[in-house]
Amino acid sequence: MREFASLDELAAAVGEEVGVSDWILIDQRRIDLFAEASGDRQWLHVDAVASAAGPYGATIAHGFLTLGLIPQLLRQAVTLRGTSINYGVNRVRFPAPVPVGSRLRGRFKLKSCAALADGGFQLAWEVTLERQGSDKPVCVAETLNRRYR
Repeated sequence: MREFASLDELAAAVGEEVGVSDWILIDQRRIDLFAEASGDRQWLHVDAVASAAGPYGATIAHGFLTLGLIPQLLRQAVTLRGTSINYGVNRVRFPAPVPVGSRLRGRFKLKSCAALADGGFQLAWEVTLERQGSDKPVCVAETLNRRYR
C-alpha cells in the first residue's frame, strides 16, 4: 500500500502506477449476494449445475460485481486522507471471465489529477483487475473520483 500525505503529493504521481491491492477471493456467496442485490440471477452466475456444463465450466462473477470491487481495491492500494466520491466511469471492458474461486487484485495508475472550482480534485484512474494465474485481465476501466481535503 502506498500512502500519500496530501492531494498535492498524489498529483505529483500522475502517469505512475501508484498502487496494487491485496488479492481478494470471489466465492459463490459474494456472487449470490450480488445476484440478490442486483436482481441479476442468470444461471451463469448462480446455478452451479447448469454452469458446470456451460461455456466456463463453473459459475462466474457478474461483470458489474467485478467493477463494483474497484473502490474496495483502491482503498487497499492507496491511502489518502479526505473524502472520496465516485464520479463516474469513462470506459469499461471485461476481457476475461471471473470463475468462482478466483482471486483478484487491482492495479491503479493515476492518469490525471485536476483541480476543481469547489476546492476538490478530480482524479482519473486507469484500473486493471487481474485474476491470479491468468495473463489476461478480467476488467480494464478508467474510473473517475473526486477528492476533497
